Amino acid sequence: MRNWLLRAIFTSGLLLLTLNAMAQVVPSSHASELKNRFRIDHMVDELTLFVQRDYGSAPVIIVLPDGSKWYVSRHPESVQWVDGLSGDIITIKSPMPGPWQLLGKVAKGSKIDKVSKLGIEVDPMPQPLYQGERIKITAKLLGDEQRMRMPGLDYLVDWTAKFISEHRPGDENFAAGTLIVGSYKDNGEGLDGAPDDGIFTADINLNQPWGHYRFLVSAKNNTFSREVGGDIVLLPMPVSLSVIAPEDHLKGRWQVEVIVDDEQLQLANTHFEFELVGPAGLQLTLPVQSVTDKRMQLTLPQVSEFGSYRIKGIAAATSVSGREVLLTLPEKFFNLVPPPEPPPTAEELAAIAAKKAAIAEAKAKGDAMFWIVTVNLSLLVLGTLALLVWRKRQNLKQALAVTAARLEEQRAKEIGPTLDEIDLTMPEESELKGVEPDKS
Repeated sequence: MRNWLLRAIFTSGLLLLTLNAMAQVVPSSHASELKNRFRIDHMVDELTLFVQRDYGSAPVIIVLPDGSKWYVSRHPESVQWVDGLSGDIITIKSPMPGPWQLLGKVAKGSKIDKVSKLGIEVDPMPQPLYQGERIKITAKLLGDEQRMRMPGLDYLVDWTAKFISEHRPGDENFAAGTLIVGSYKDNGEGLDGAPDDGIFTADINLNQPWGHYRFLVSAKNNTFSREVGGDIVLLPMPVSLSVIAPEDHLKGRWQVEVIVDDEQLQLANTHFEFELVGPAGLQLTLPVQSVTDKRMQLTLPQVSEFGSYRIKGIAAATSVSGREVLLTLPEKFFNLVPPPEPPPTAEELAAIAAKKAAIAEAKAKGDAMFWIVTVNLSLLVLGTLALLVWRKRQNLKQALAVTAARLEEQRAKEIGPTLDEIDLTMPEESELKGVEPDKS
């Protein structure tokens, strides 16, 4: 009896486990309780692991049921792995049934989320939208139709929001093509409520050409890619501003003309707040609580500092359909410049002319003196050079003459007396009588 009861309990447990596997193919397991171990049964065709690690730690190492290991830098091509500072996202196709284990600094108390189906859920865009409108829409990453939440998930998934023009004739965006208009973040900044809560908030720039678009949101990384889209209409800004300059810029007061499209906005529920920013740290807030006419003029405070001024504004309104709208109005600028100086009097003109003449005369004298000095110095230098050349030539002539005379004298000594110097005349008879003949 006891054995039968145990066998029945064991069989019921198997049946309950099988039913649970059929209802939830890959149930989550607490990593801390199982020492980073989990089991995958034979019914799983594909799953994605979301592993939360200690911040800044290395990616985990996966140990398969057969004892083999996968690393972030070495794993089969059928495995896709994205690692960040605080976690890993790993997609495995046809995983091996059996017990698996993770080696690494898995965050204490975290869960190893195993999901077989990933998707995204995006809030629909309100319609119609207006240029310059600020909107808050959210998106979620779903795992097995449950919102995924993990610290650092914002850095592991790249969200992109696009406007794709439908190229309708007459629309301002006819030739716009595809525009990247923002992204979704879960960092607790801007319009996002809290960081790492799994709710991604959009930061969409609606300062785009108006017209019909296809709105496309994508969430992707190296392990998966999901897209969701819809048709939207972006209408022109329903509020226009223009600056009206006074006749006397110095004593008059500048104005801003505001025109509200009452076919789009309810005048009674439209409120403005303007801010005037100018030189010398000027920053004034100008609230407008009520609007009674679609065209009105707002008189600005008196300005006296010369420079550039900027008018910023927002409009909190309700559309004719009852939707609350917050618009960031286009900025407007104006400049306060000093008046031109009065023309000079006759005496001032005469003094200016005399001053110019004196300057011109002094310049002419300076130029003349410069050329006189330059010419005299040039003549002196040329004369000196000519004298030096003449003296060198004279010395050279004298040296050549002396050298020639010496050479002539030396040659004469070497040759002996010439015929002109020998006396060829015979001695007279009287001179020979006293000479005795040679008897030998």
